[in-house]
Amino acid sequence: MTRILLTTTSFQDTPGAHHQLLEGTGFEVVRERGPLSETRMLELAGAFDAFICGDDAITRAVLEKSLPRLKVISKYGIGVDKIDVKSATEFGLPVLFTPGVNHTTVAEHAFLLLLALEKNLLFATDATRRGEWKRKTGHELLEKTIGIVGLGRIGKEVAIRARAFGMNPIGYDVYWDEAFAKQHDVKRATSLDEIFAASDYISLHTNLTPETRDLVRAETIAKMKKGVLILNCARGEIVNTADIAAALHSGQVGGYGTDVLDEEPPPADHPLLSAPNCIVTPHVGSRTYESVVRQATAAVKNLILAAAGEKPLAQVNPQVPTKKFA
Repeated sequence: MTRILLTTTSFQDTPGAHHQLLEGTGFEVVRERGPLSETRMLELAGAFDAFICGDDAITRAVLEKSLPRLKVISKYGIGVDKIDVKSATEFGLPVLFTPGVNHTTVAEHAFLLLLALEKNLLFATDATRRGEWKRKTGHELLEKTIGIVGLGRIGKEVAIRARAFGMNPIGYDVYWDEAFAKQHDVKRATSLDEIFAASDYISLHTNLTPETRDLVRAETIAKMKKGVLILNCARGEIVNTADIAAALHSGQVGGYGTDVLDEEPPPADHPLLSAPNCIVTPHVGSRTYESVVRQATAAVKNLILAAAGEKPLAQVNPQVPTKKFA
């Protein structure tokens, strides 16, 4: 029987039609609570025809041990930096993903973090729960400049919401959508340095690549306005943990709202868990009932199409053909 390894917890924990869709395949589904380490993936590798994965460590070693049985990787989500796509392509292994399913949800989460920081939400609610009546003055978003690094689907949704708040969005992206920018009055920054210098808030919505790793570090933080707020709903490794923690302690960065960390889940002594004016949510930016069902349904449909040897909805390495295996 065709065996599927399912590791994504939001898929498993959220009710919806995606469960019936997967069950209807007749495949044997083995469930694990991801994201899984390379060590755990190596223990499981070789016993499955397909993965429906989240942010599990699918390294070259995992792929080598998984073959020849493994026929396809169906990523639940859009970020594939935890998958060795280069090796998968070399081995003729299709890597599928689900673009366009969570941009609304993640953009809303970015504003949750921003509003919580600017309105001192945690300070106020925690004090009130303790029976204290403490008040700290916050700030309006109106007329503030928000720099959006990465103006893809999510970045665009952030820009639209920024305009609704009366903010001034500026964006930086290698692939610039001039029609969108004109429609929503988004100024184009010619460089990241321009974003850093001009922004009251910086919202990160770029992929993790060798170029974007440690994009926010001591050197670039020094170019930002003192007291800047930084939002990260992309990848934890885009921000250097030690440098952002130091900048929060010094006051150079006024606040950091992040849904992602360089190590997930973090150890108890992770520097950002005790840093001032830092809000960390446990990688739930795309976890809403609406988004999970869209994302999970797309991941299962990709798997079904690949198993039938048909073209999937979206593939990271489209030069690799899918081959019927079920």
